[in-house]
Amino acid sequence: MTGSRGRLGALPLLAFFAVVFGVPAIALVAGAFTAQGELSLANMSRSLQGGYLTAMIGSVRLSAVVALLGAVLGTLLAQAVVTSRATWLRESVLTASGVLANFGGVPLAFFWIATLGNSGVISGLVGLPSGALYTFWGLVVVYLYFSIPLMVLVMAPALDGLRPQWREAAASSGATAWHYWRFVALPVLTPAMLGGVVLLFGSAFSAYATANAMVGTVVPLVTLKIASALTGDVLVGYENVALALSLDMVLVAGLVMAVYLPLQKRSSRWLR
Repeated sequence: MTGSRGRLGALPLLAFFAVVFGVPAIALVAGAFTAQGELSLANMSRSLQGGYLTAMIGSVRLSAVVALLGAVLGTLLAQAVVTSRATWLRESVLTASGVLANFGGVPLAFFWIATLGNSGVISGLVGLPSGALYTFWGLVVVYLYFSIPLMVLVMAPALDGLRPQWREAAASSGATAWHYWRFVALPVLTPAMLGGVVLLFGSAFSAYATANAMVGTVVPLVTLKIASALTGDVLVGYENVALALSLDMVLVAGLVMAVYLPLQKRSSRWLR
């Protein structure tokens, strides 16, 4: 009886998810495989050709670079904060990370353009090349602005979970610091690190407003192509190509999760 009541209590939540996520997903799939009122693979085929394919590769490449760099730098910063004896420093960094992790969009783009753009406050002083900010690597630097703080928030609790007794036991057994991190700490931290990489990848992969305000069409990204397709930049008969591109993004995200979940399951054995 208790189990039945629990399932009945979950019905409103399930209905909410079905409406909010299920209906749009069905509409997305139906539109992606519909061309000129008929079932067709034309939209999906076009989304994997020419400039659309270039944009998809560009988004994956950008997201992968941001995820890897953000994970490494964010983990190092989190380690420095966790091991610091200054409580005020830890609280300040974590508070700032919570704010900066949610700072994006057009305001972030304006901040960087006003600082390091062609006529920026600092760009003229340090002698940056004209237009360096409006390139692939310039976009990487901007995305790291919110990716590193996000990784700090992910890794700080995981690093707090490393027990001092583990290091002491390793040291008493003759293990060096490298052995401790290689065989004890890293296996324990792997699930959190993998989760952080996936989170940073998804955040960079889906970002639109910042890239649109900064680089426009200079750096090909799939989110910018979707926006262009939605505003009518398509050939006759390919009106749903934006939905096909969106479905491609969902498939890429699903592939990333498919790679992450088995690794996470295997690494979580160390936490038992």
